[in-house]
Order: sequence, then C-alpha cells, then structure tokens
Amino acid sequence: MELLNTYISDFQLNYWETMIDEWFFVFAIGFLIFELVRYAIGKKLSFEMVGDTVTNFITLGFFIAITFVLMAGFYVGAYVWASQYAVFDIPTTWASFLIVLVLADLAYYWEHRILHRINILWATHSVHHSSPFFNISVAYRHGPLDGFWPVFFHLPLVLLGFNPFVVLIAELLVQLYQTALHTEVVRKLWKPIEYIMNTPSHHRVHHGSNRKYLDKNYGGIFIIWDRMFGTFEEENEEVTYGLVTPINSVNPFVAFFHGFTRVFRDAWHMPGFRNKLAVLFRPPGWQPKKQDAKTSNHS
Repeated sequence: MELLNTYISDFQLNYWETMIDEWFFVFAIGFLIFELVRYAIGKKLSFEMVGDTVTNFITLGFFIAITFVLMAGFYVGAYVWASQYAVFDIPTTWASFLIVLVLADLAYYWEHRILHRINILWATHSVHHSSPFFNISVAYRHGPLDGFWPVFFHLPLVLLGFNPFVVLIAELLVQLYQTALHTEVVRKLWKPIEYIMNTPSHHRVHHGSNRKYLDKNYGGIFIIWDRMFGTFEEENEEVTYGLVTPINSVNPFVAFFHGFTRVFRDAWHMPGFRNKLAVLFRPPGWQPKKQDAKTSNHS
C-alpha cells in the first residue's frame, strides 16, 4: 500500500516515456526478424510480404513527420492548457497511475470504435488495416492523422485532474501493448487471460475482413470493454487480413493516402449535398436509401 502512494516526479515520467518507447522499438525489430525467419522456414515468406513490411515502416516515417512537425506542439500544448482547468488536483502516485492507465484504456476503446464507425476518421485508420499480412511491423503502419484524434478522447482525463505526462505515458503503454499483439506466433493463451486481457488472438480478429470479424475487438489492453459493450468476437475461423476491398499495392504512397482518396472520391460522386456529408460522417460503406438518392438529385 505504501508503494501505491509513492509520489512520481515529472522527471521520472519523462525518462520513462523516452526509454520505454525506444527499447520497445528495439524489441519490435528483433521480434520482426524472428517472425520473418519463421515465415521463411515455413515457406510462407514472399516478396509481397517483404515489400509490405517495408511499406509499413515508410508509412511510420510519414506519420512521424506529420505528427512531430505539425501536431506535437498542439498535443502537448492542449494537455498543459487543459491542466489549468482541472476539476481536481490528483497527486501523481503509483495508485493514480494505475487508475489513469485503466481509464486511458477505456478512452482508447471508444476512440478506436469511433475511428471505425465514422468514414472520414476511418480514412486515416484504414491505413493500419490495409495490410494483407499480420506481423509486428503492421503495428507501425499508420495513417496521416492517426496522431491527431487521440487527444480529444484522453483530454477529459487531464481535465479531471490527472498529470498530463501521466496521461501521455498511459496512452503510450496502451499503444505499446497493442503493438505486441500484432503476431501470428502466439496462438491462444490461458482462458482467464483471454477473458480479461486483449491477446494476439483477439487482435487478429480485429484485423480480419471476414464478415463475422468486422468491427470487433476494439480493446487496447483489456478485452473486457468489448465484452461489456457488445463488440467481442472469438477467433474461431481462419482470419483473412486486410480491407474488405483490398488496396492490392505495396506502394507506400498508395497505402498512406488510399483512405482519403477513397472517401473524397465517394463523396464527389455521391449526388446531393446532404448525401455527400453523410458519406463523410456515416459509417464506411454507407449508401443512401433509393428514395433519398432520388430526392437528393433535386436538392
């Protein structure tokens, strides 16, 4: 109990954020090499898979450039600004850190779910889902605005009174946990773990384009959110990875921008201004009812 009440300094938080991120990336590269060797031994390694893996890291480079050049100041600045208006002054202890980690994971669940259900948001997140493979490099496949939306879902935690840097580290840990789930090496774990925690098996379902797997298993660290909110699906048939309509390209520019190209093309060709807006803000694949389409032709 005394440990849970131990104060954590901002210096420690900054150090942890830097070290955790850097060392995990080193681990990810090592694990990726292991995965590729495993695929090669199993005669499943192809030029397409290698090209796709390279594309994953190129999109990561694009993402880092956009995030750090254009959005890093906004992200941190928003948190620091919001902390001035916090409802409570919650001390930074191990207990509060564990609490904010659980709350950040819940915030991530809703962020993730909404990214899948609003077409203009799916335009950026679909980059992550566009790979037809599933290895740890896919975790680093990011879309242009993937670094922009999380701030809006986690800002309430800062307004509640949690230290902004604690919130940032909690977000990082949720993301790193998710990164480790991108593998076919680990099959299913002990049932109690599979029931509570997100696992590679659950996340493979999330990346599936099988009809029964679509829009399932949004959780970050915990799968209990999906069980609570009705979005859980067990892995019980072979997963077909990628999008329902594949991009069929390892070109990093195609992979990085295809989502926005698709959504704006669909909006451009959709008749009627209201329907054009609906294409942007309704779920992916939305089509107007025939009567709405007829009416929109006259609007």
